[in-house]
Amino acid sequence: MSEPSAHKAPSDAILERLLALHPKSIDLSLGRIERLLAKLGNPERKLPPVIHVAGTNGKGSTCAYLRAGLEAAGRRVHVYISPHLTRFHERIRLAGELIEEEKLAALLEECERANGGEPITFFEITTAAAFLAFSREPADQVILEVGLGGRLDATNVVERPALTIVTPVSLDHQAYLGETLGAIAHEKAGILKKGAPGIVGPQESEALRAIEAQAMRVGAPLRLYERDWEAKAEAGRLIVEHRFGLFDLPLPALKGPHQIANAGGAVIALQAMGVTDPEHLAQAMTEVEWPGRLQKLRFGPLLGLAPRDAAVWLDGGHNPAAGQALADHLDEEALRGWPLPVDAICGMLDTKDAEGFFRPLRRRLRKIWTVAIPDEARAVSAENLAEAARRAGLDAEPAPSLEEAMRAIGREASPAGRVLICGSLHLAGVVLRDHS
Repeated sequence: MSEPSAHKAPSDAILERLLALHPKSIDLSLGRIERLLAKLGNPERKLPPVIHVAGTNGKGSTCAYLRAGLEAAGRRVHVYISPHLTRFHERIRLAGELIEEEKLAALLEECERANGGEPITFFEITTAAAFLAFSREPADQVILEVGLGGRLDATNVVERPALTIVTPVSLDHQAYLGETLGAIAHEKAGILKKGAPGIVGPQESEALRAIEAQAMRVGAPLRLYERDWEAKAEAGRLIVEHRFGLFDLPLPALKGPHQIANAGGAVIALQAMGVTDPEHLAQAMTEVEWPGRLQKLRFGPLLGLAPRDAAVWLDGGHNPAAGQALADHLDEEALRGWPLPVDAICGMLDTKDAEGFFRPLRRRLRKIWTVAIPDEARAVSAENLAEAARRAGLDAEPAPSLEEAMRAIGREASPAGRVLICGSLHLAGVVLRDHS
């Protein structure tokens, strides 16, 4: 998944130019986007009510539950997410539909002209384009996913969100957000605003202290997991308890035990936004879609190379907490009567803690084949990634490509079981773009 999409369209040339406006892909600051938004007439002040979502893991799936629930209730919803998997247009959804190419190209050109060649990061200028689009198209709600961190993220120019959500915080992006869980949580909690309710998902104590301290500083009322609400799977149902009762809903369609809390937090947020009809909340659980997260592949050339009858799953999680979530999912599947061996193919970026990601998967994977993510300058080499997996206690072998890794599994895996492709949303994007 390169930053712009491999699908060539008129917007791609503009996106390529925007990439050159700043020497760094990440440079957390609000000054540049505030300057550009002022030139554009401050569209961020003209948005429908905003739900702002931060956190380390679960941001994207939480946004997906929110969209499904709001749309089930008949609301028109704008959505901004990042990164994209196969094409940039996935980042901007206008009133339920991905932004059209002609409209995207025009918005990007407008932002490029207003910026006048000044330094600005790719994420900042494309976020400005999203705000411009959202300010011009009628809608009832905006779902806004933080790109990185929160306090200095380009999305945090929204001064008065209707609601904020902080999903579980864990160690990731330490070079930008701080070395400790408390420091990272402080950055994530930077989206909390005076008077705007903050829904807080499960947190370690150090992270929770930082979030509560920031809420007190700015005057944001919090609804905390285990104090004000709780979610659990019980008798094949999702039970979300809150101060005034509970919701008894279908289990979420997204796989993995971690989705229970993600779905629960979304239900509490939907309740705060006035969506309380159990039928609408049930649709949020059953109609949710979020590609690249424990997604079962159903067609494509990679499946033809896999062992016969093997299920192939794709997941873009890329930090130690995501590795633990995968391990928990595999444990849950085994308890449900699926104790099949699991072989994995993994590619990662060099900014990630590969060994930390692999460590929870020890004893849960039969073998892992490592690959370098195609066309990605920051990809870890297959050899170095295999060495990180071995240090974590896994049987690992490098492969020259996704196809060769799958062929190796097809030759060596006996008995056939399941195949997990994991380690990066960038790798997930390659699979979904080129192999499905």
